[in-house]
Amino acid sequence: MATGALLLAFALLGVAVAQRVVTVQNGPLVRTEGSHVTIWCNVTGYKDGLKQDFDWSMYLPTAPGREIRIVSTAQSDYAYAVYAQRVNSKEIFVERLSDDSAVLHITRVQARDQGVFECYTPNTDGQYLGFYSARTNLTVIPDSLMVTAPPQTLSKVEGDTLQLNCEVSRTTMQHTHLSVGWYLRSPEDAAAPPQELVTLSRDFVLRSGGPYRQRMAAGDLRLDKTSATSYRLTIHKLQPVDQGLLYCQAVEWIQDPDGSWFAMTRKQSEKTQLRIQPTDRDFSIQVSTERRSFMAGEPLELRCTIEAQNVPERFFSVSWVFSSSSVAVVGPSAVPVLGSEYVAREAAGLMTVRKESPNVYLLKLQRLSPKDTGKYICRVTEREKTPTGDFIDRSKRSRNVQITVQPLKSNITVSLSINSSEVLEGDRIQLTCSVHSATSPLSVVWQWTDKQSAGPIQEIASVDRDGTVVHGANYRERSGYGEIRVERVRADVFSLSLYNALPEDEGQYRCTATQWVENITETEPNWQKIGEQSASKAVTVKTVESSFMVSASSRTPSVSFGDSFDLLCLVKPRHNPRVPTSVTWRFMPAGARADDEDQGEFKDLVTFTREGTLQWGEQLLGLGTRTTVDRSHSNTNFRLSVTRAGRREAGKYQCTAILWRRNYDNSWSRVANRTSNLLGISVLQPESKLKVLKNNQSLAYQEDSRVRINCSIASQTSQDSQHAVLWYIRRASGSDTDELLLRIERTGAFEYGAYADEERLRRRVQAERLSPRLYALTLNRAESSDSGTYYCLVEEWLSDPDGAWYRLSRDTSGYTKVLVKQPEPQLRVDELENNVTVEESSSIKLGCNIFSQSSPDSRFSVFWYVERSDGEDVEDQPGEDGDKRDCVFSIGHDAIFGNGNCSPPDDTGPNSRFQFERTTSDQYSLTIHGARPADAGRYYCHVEEWLLNPRNEWYRLATNDSGVTIVNVLQQVSTIHSVVCSTESLFYFIFFYPFPIFGILLIALLVVRYKGRNNNKSQEGKNGAPLLWIKEPHLSYSPTCLDPPALSLHPGSVD
Repeated sequence: MATGALLLAFALLGVAVAQRVVTVQNGPLVRTEGSHVTIWCNVTGYKDGLKQDFDWSMYLPTAPGREIRIVSTAQSDYAYAVYAQRVNSKEIFVERLSDDSAVLHITRVQARDQGVFECYTPNTDGQYLGFYSARTNLTVIPDSLMVTAPPQTLSKVEGDTLQLNCEVSRTTMQHTHLSVGWYLRSPEDAAAPPQELVTLSRDFVLRSGGPYRQRMAAGDLRLDKTSATSYRLTIHKLQPVDQGLLYCQAVEWIQDPDGSWFAMTRKQSEKTQLRIQPTDRDFSIQVSTERRSFMAGEPLELRCTIEAQNVPERFFSVSWVFSSSSVAVVGPSAVPVLGSEYVAREAAGLMTVRKESPNVYLLKLQRLSPKDTGKYICRVTEREKTPTGDFIDRSKRSRNVQITVQPLKSNITVSLSINSSEVLEGDRIQLTCSVHSATSPLSVVWQWTDKQSAGPIQEIASVDRDGTVVHGANYRERSGYGEIRVERVRADVFSLSLYNALPEDEGQYRCTATQWVENITETEPNWQKIGEQSASKAVTVKTVESSFMVSASSRTPSVSFGDSFDLLCLVKPRHNPRVPTSVTWRFMPAGARADDEDQGEFKDLVTFTREGTLQWGEQLLGLGTRTTVDRSHSNTNFRLSVTRAGRREAGKYQCTAILWRRNYDNSWSRVANRTSNLLGISVLQPESKLKVLKNNQSLAYQEDSRVRINCSIASQTSQDSQHAVLWYIRRASGSDTDELLLRIERTGAFEYGAYADEERLRRRVQAERLSPRLYALTLNRAESSDSGTYYCLVEEWLSDPDGAWYRLSRDTSGYTKVLVKQPEPQLRVDELENNVTVEESSSIKLGCNIFSQSSPDSRFSVFWYVERSDGEDVEDQPGEDGDKRDCVFSIGHDAIFGNGNCSPPDDTGPNSRFQFERTTSDQYSLTIHGARPADAGRYYCHVEEWLLNPRNEWYRLATNDSGVTIVNVLQQVSTIHSVVCSTESLFYFIFFYPFPIFGILLIALLVVRYKGRNNNKSQEGKNGAPLLWIKEPHLSYSPTCLDPPALSLHPGSVD
């Protein structure tokens, strides 16, 4: 475009001198790696007659300013090293098209060849005017085209259909088109160019090669795109010229900027070897049959088979000929045309002509007759269309097939079978008559006579040729009730069934079979008897009364309460629906006497009726809920089952059976009656498995503790067992009598024994059921009187199936010896001795610390004693070493001061000098205020430990004395302070009265000062100095006698 604009500018300026212009193929050019790339270059505007040279260079995208020389038409060593080898090997070369035109060839472009290509033409004009180079851009993309088809070798027959698949795919970001085609290469001439079959162009236009255009137009050649990547070739009606190597070829196209299309990549698939066997237009005929000799009445089947190639695509007509007369013709449409003599036979269903397969034709004749004897021929005619459009017929005939039909002769034999030669009354008599070698319809007659064949022959029933059954006169009524059944099981098998066999059915049974043949020549059916055979069997009917027996049995004649037992009634012979049995179970309770009208006879429990239903009697076992009955499928075993047996089920059992016969008119006849043997059933209490753990042990407890004794049941007879538990005690005093403490009924009710009332244990004793097998006795706040030996007695109770409870057994536990004692005395008081010296009138503090106690619930009485030397005028008590012991202070365990015989000499109340403190439960202190010399002495505390017994009575458990504290009191010398404080009136006169007087004087002074200030204002101003001002002094004093008041003047008190 820049060159064109410059030319236009020169033209406008009127310059007429020619200038050089170099043009190259417009870019960008997109090519696949490995493909053949061509770039043309033309030059114009040079002096005529001079041959132009072309220099090719390229610039990489990573270094657009660095030239890389490739090839030149003028210089052989023009190329740089990176391209020199490819230029020398002619992989890259320049093709000169004319003096001013050339083409650059890169036979196998590489990815590194991507960049800007420049075509430069050296100057041949002597002066520079115009443009001497031009550039274009080359983009190299990976080759992603893939063409795959499986290599294979196929053998086809001329006229077959061929289908081949080819997978074509590519993965590129460029907008490319694909063309896919199928090609055929001749196997004889490998150098010959391949023949194009059909191609789907890049514009999605389907075209075919010259020889295949007509076949594609006829629809025999197709190329279908079945998916995004799959292409399928289909050739119908293969021809020998289609033989060779078939392959698929795909071309990837891209459109250059100048609008032209460039084939970047071209690839082929693996080849398929196709062999085509030419068809032979000749054919042969073969007629087959199973045999050629037949008896009259048998069917004949003739098959005509055409042996040729590609039979379904050809048109054949088949003619059947018998003795030079046409039987039928089957054309290409498979519609038969019958001869005039065979139309009626085919209409009667005695003849079939059809095409079984493309090359097999059938002729079937039913019920052959001797006139069908002769020669049969199959003639086949093929109609073929010539290239000129005319039709020609070629015909062939098979060999003669000689068929012989012989007249019918009866060769039948008869055999008679029976289900049993001796049947039981009421069972079924089953006779089967089999006729052998029968080729035509049969009729059968059933007859009966006595065993000696002395009496008349009676016809039971007959079956004619059509299967119609006709019963004899003597058996017609019985057959009307369904007692006799005659059947034709198959064409040659007949059966006779007599249900509910009677004794009079005993005798000889005969089956007579007659063979018939139909004469088909007549217009009306005409049957001809051609043979007759018979067979007989003797049948014995055994009466059921002779073998009718009833017996009863039981495996468990003795059971325990709650167990089950089964009674079995066995009836022989086996059950026959026509001769059913009714069975009744009967029962007499245990202990019943024959003279007892209510209990001395058997009563019906349940009856199995002959209809198979149940009928319950007036006597019910287990209230009717624990009794079940069943019977076997053969109705020979009748079972009576009793679950959870009790006293009511003990007794004698028997079963009775009545045999009934059902007559053919549905009426019933009683045949026989049988009674079984007696069965005695005893129901006993179960064997006890009760066991109580018998572990003997000794337990010791402190008073007021909780005593717990367990009673564990190791095993019991049943999971439904209930227990009554009795707790006993044997006193520790040595008495052999066991006292009942408590009884727990099985229902959970409590009942206290006399011992519990005597010892007042009702409030303290507690019985528990911790689990179904674990019981516990608990004594709360145990006393020493509770000591003794304890054990439990367990009674096991069970409920019988009737709901009544009975005691099964008893067992005792081991003995638990319980000893309840008072706590061991562990009282200990601080025994440390010390000396205390205090001044007179000060305080004396005495401590009493308890280091250990016997019980957490202990309470203490504390006494303080003092021992003084002789001569003290106080109430004394004897002490150690001849000293006097005085009680100073006491507090009892009930928190009452002055407890016991301790009477402190000091006054009590607000004026008492004693101060008592209890800081903790085990720390006591006594403080004596205003110590006096008389208070000197040896002090100690006496502690008594008291406990509350379970009856809420206090008792003294232990006593202990603390260590001695020696107290010395120093006498005080008299001082002013002591004198003043010793008299109350003197104390008030000195420390209280002066202050009010001093206050009144101060107020008077202030009043006088105020009045004088008002009178002398002028004088104050004249002198220039303030008057003396005295403030109220700060006075501090103590209201006690210990500190005298202090009078002080603080800074600032005087102005």
